[in-house]
Amino acid sequence: MNKHVELVEKWLNDNNSVSLEELRANRDDAYDDTYANHDVAYDAAYAAYDAAYAAYDAAYAAARAARAATYEAAYEAAYWVNKYKELTK
Repeated sequence: MNKHVELVEKWLNDNNSVSLEELRANRDDAYDDTYANHDVAYDAAYAAYDAAYAAYDAAYAAARAARAATYEAAYEAAYWVNKYKELTK
């Protein structure tokens, strides 16, 4: 399993288990890995980045905005985790 997706899943299971800073770093690392790892399928790596990015957005929204925005971003994070899993079967 992709380390970025694992962190997103951890956050999806318990929003308090991962800090906003960890999510930000995960998002940035996933972006770097998307372009650096030529041995990983591009679509799968990009799905992992999208999951990490959406999880960071969700956590940021929770810290700064209404609960409705958090739900939408968390839904998107879950979508990209599932997309990653489909692409790496």
